[in-house]
Amino acid sequence: MREYSTLAAVDLGSNSFHLQVSRVVGKQLYPLDSLKEMVRLAAGLTIDKKLDEACQVRALDCLERFSERLRGFPTHAVRVVGTNSLRVAKNASDFLVKAETVLGFPIEIIAGHEEARLIYLGVAHSLPASDNNRLIIDIGGGSTEFIIGTHLEPNKLESLYMGCVSHSLLFFPDGKITKGAMKRAELAAQTEIQSITTEFSADQWQEVYGSSGTARALGRILKLNNYGDRNKTEGITLEGLEKFREYLLKVGDIRKIVIAGLHPDRTPVIAGGFAIMYAAFKALGIQRMHLTTGALRQGVLYDMLGRFHNEDMREVSVQQFMQRYRVDPAQAARIESLALVLGKQLLANYPDEEIAEDALRLLSWAARLHEVGISVAHSGYHKHSAYILGNADIPGFSKMEQMHLSQLVLVHQGSLTKVSEFLANPINLAQSIALRLAAIFYRSRTSIELPSMKIQADNGACELFISQAWLERNPLTETLLRVEIDAWAALKIHFCIESSSPKKNLF
Repeated sequence: MREYSTLAAVDLGSNSFHLQVSRVVGKQLYPLDSLKEMVRLAAGLTIDKKLDEACQVRALDCLERFSERLRGFPTHAVRVVGTNSLRVAKNASDFLVKAETVLGFPIEIIAGHEEARLIYLGVAHSLPASDNNRLIIDIGGGSTEFIIGTHLEPNKLESLYMGCVSHSLLFFPDGKITKGAMKRAELAAQTEIQSITTEFSADQWQEVYGSSGTARALGRILKLNNYGDRNKTEGITLEGLEKFREYLLKVGDIRKIVIAGLHPDRTPVIAGGFAIMYAAFKALGIQRMHLTTGALRQGVLYDMLGRFHNEDMREVSVQQFMQRYRVDPAQAARIESLALVLGKQLLANYPDEEIAEDALRLLSWAARLHEVGISVAHSGYHKHSAYILGNADIPGFSKMEQMHLSQLVLVHQGSLTKVSEFLANPINLAQSIALRLAAIFYRSRTSIELPSMKIQADNGACELFISQAWLERNPLTETLLRVEIDAWAALKIHFCIESSSPKKNLF
């Protein structure tokens, strides 16, 4: 992949949006600029899980301001990720169309486990080297991530569906902080955490770190108000949380909170965030938590940097999935090799070289993973493969990339009519043609001597140029190629087989 001297990450969180710009020096990142705005997407989720108009306006206004700072950045030097609220919103796809138009860059929705992995990556790069197991807790606006890792490697990842915004709205909707409301908020959080207590209990880690806004806000409050630490050091203690709990119950109303260290923007969601943090301390046996500046956006930047240095987590995940689902490596390699030869021809004249490179990379992964479903059943295995790739936690991949992989492996054999919308995109069409043909030529699952092939396509036609003599010596392959003619005809795409050389590239 092409390298860049400056990278930018945008984190579309459920509480706030963040923009981080960093300079690249070798394998290190040095911050240049950062922007943050409270948008509170989670507060705009209606009962039927749709983003209301007001929160969409807030979000789009923020992205318009971010777009000015990102003006002139190459597409591949910016990565934009959406988290819990955009994962659960039923109208997220409609909002994303508007958001991408305003921002000027594509937006990825990442799964909870991927969010946790990126958070750990950002935190780990902000901490001094240590052999200790570290527990990271990140309370966001709509979800809370728990991670245990050593050095730069996360070992356990969990994402629970509770955050400072959603918890505040659910248990303190009128702003009143009563003993009953606080107890219910804490018990609800403890109930969620209970499902992970065995894996994240105190005997599994030696240090605890809190990342993102809630942890830092609580740390400032405890320090500036001398809650539980005479040395006023940065961090959070159980004793300090209990004193702040007493303060919240004494005040009794979010609107009346006036305390050193708490920014007005954080006040409306501090009760819900506190309840989650207090529950985590109690449930996991935490006595002290250190604070860190590392967070999701830094993890996104380091993940981008890794891709430029051939340390792409997606490549690692593909290899792990091949092993887990016992994919035949020889067959996968054969399919991948031919699919890439055909894909490069089909995309040779595509106007955006970097998009074409991304498409070939995704085609390579799809070719290696298209048979993961055989571990479920051979009959209809392409459907099983598509389900696995669309729904599994695959580190490094966004939800959209997973769905693209899922669609590609689904379309590599069988009927095409159910995926006509997917194939309307010329990139998807080129990838699908290449993968289908590779699967046809290697149906025997053996290494064969392939003929010289040329292929070209546009939205309405695809021509495969191949030796007629070779086809006559391989009647099964010829029959399968003839069947392809009817399969594509159902989509009004003219697929034909020619023996003469192509006169021009039609893409």
